[in-house]
Formats: sequence, structure tokens, C-alpha cells
Amino acid sequence: MVEKHVEQHRQLADGWARASIFGMADGLVTNVSLMLGIAGSHSATHDAIRLAGIAGLVAGGFSMASGEYLSVRAQKELFEREIEIERRSLAESPVEERLELVELFEARGVDPDLAGKLADELMKDPELALITHTREELGIDPSSVGSPWRAATGSLVAFAFGAMIPLVPWLVTSSGKPIDISVGLGAASAVLLGGGIGRLTGRGVIRSASRFLLISGFAAGVTYLVGHFVG
Repeated sequence: MVEKHVEQHRQLADGWARASIFGMADGLVTNVSLMLGIAGSHSATHDAIRLAGIAGLVAGGFSMASGEYLSVRAQKELFEREIEIERRSLAESPVEERLELVELFEARGVDPDLAGKLADELMKDPELALITHTREELGIDPSSVGSPWRAATGSLVAFAFGAMIPLVPWLVTSSGKPIDISVGLGAASAVLLGGGIGRLTGRGVIRSASRFLLISGFAAGVTYLVGHFVG
């Protein structure tokens, strides 16, 4: 039970859940807005709107994946650098590092004698001492450092899934302008996604769903008007 609980926290910490949730939200809002912007133009054709949706899905998906990869990669490299510095300190200055452990334990209310014994036991195992130092002193958990490729993949798949929703009506029909179906699917998905975010974060489901629907609708509405008056 404890291991399962810890693993759930690790999944949130490594960027997978965050990238997936917000990637899907970005994909939905981006493609709804993009396609409605094109649809608002007086000269828009079915093929042009469909092509815009496909291009938005591909370009946006890889843009999100690239940004997520670079972000998580930079964070991972920073963590690894700090961990390596701490590793060298343990090897070169074990006495000072032991004193730091004692001070850390005492600062958390541990009896001085017990703090010294705990520090001595930890220093017998270099890897355990390293993990303790990085967690307590630097606030870094070596086991929860995220995978850049995993975060990038999650972001790409999630964005593509969200962007596909308003695109489906334009792919299954070869004529006309199924804008009403596209808008309806986008609105329903915004409510479901917003509610899911609210449930995941512990916020009110209705409040979160309404907020996301309002934001999505505003973005799509503004883009449609721009396309209508400019196009």
C-alpha cells in the first residue's frame, strides 16, 4: 500500500501527468481556435479548414513535445549536476558532510545523541548518505527525476489527442462545413477535460469545468472574429 502511494506521487513528479493533462488542453484549444479562425473567413473552403487542422495538430504536437523535452532535460541535467557535486563532497569531506547531517536532524527536532548515531549509520553507506543529503539538503529526490523522452512523448500524444477532437468532423465528410459539430465536440470535451483537471487537483469539478469551457470559448470566439473580419 505504501509503495503504491509513493509510486503515484512519483508519476506526478516526473512530468508525465502534467504534460499529458496540459498537452491535451493545449491541443483542444489550439486547434478549435485555429480551425474556427479559418472557418470565419469568407473565402474559407472545406479543404482549407481540414488542412489547417491537420497542420495545427502536427506542428503543435511536435512543438509541445520539443518544449517539454528541453524543459525536463534541462531540469534533469541540473539535478544530476547538483547530485554529482554532493557526491564529490561526501568523498572529499566526509567529516563536514556528517556534521551537516547531524545539523539537519537536529533542526527537525531529533535528539543530538540520536542525530549523531543516525548520521554515523548513514555515512557507512555512501549511496544512502547521498540520497539523504540530496533530499534533506537540496530538496531533490534522485528517484523522481523525470524522463525527458517520457514527458515529450506524453505531451505529443496528449496534444494530438486534444487537437484531433475538433478535426474529426472535417475528416469524415468531404463537403459542407461541419462547424457546428466541431464546436459542439470542442465544448463537450472542454467540459470533460476541465472536470477531470478539477478532480485530479482536488478543486471543484463544476467550477473547473466551467472555467476551462469559458477560457476555451473565449479563445475560439476571438479567433473566429479575427478570421471573419480579416479574411
